[in-house]
Amino acid sequence: MTANADLDHGLPIRLLHDRVLVRLEGNEGERRSSVGIVIPATASMGRRLSWATAVGVGPHVRSIVAGDRVLFDPDDRSEVELHGREYVLLRERDVHAVAAQRVEPDSTGLYL
Repeated sequence: MTANADLDHGLPIRLLHDRVLVRLEGNEGERRSSVGIVIPATASMGRRLSWATAVGVGPHVRSIVAGDRVLFDPDDRSEVELHGREYVLLRERDVHAVAAQRVEPDSTGLYL
């Protein structure tokens, strides 16, 4: 596992094969829109993917390193509790994307 100040150190497990252990970002209850409107957890929406931070990866994971932000389907997950914290265990193939670090803080985010 790659050392990173934001990651959980001393996890009591060693991941095998193509497994990725992630920590969810924020809570999955209420959400806020970009203009600040509160959207309750019970609101009906289409399939919504979730962002999480990879805190550990198995030896056969090729495209993800600890510390990456990953996008995955929250319906296809296995939850585990370690040291009183909730984590999600995924296979590498269940991760849809890894966040890119290309966008500068003051830029528009547009690439032509």
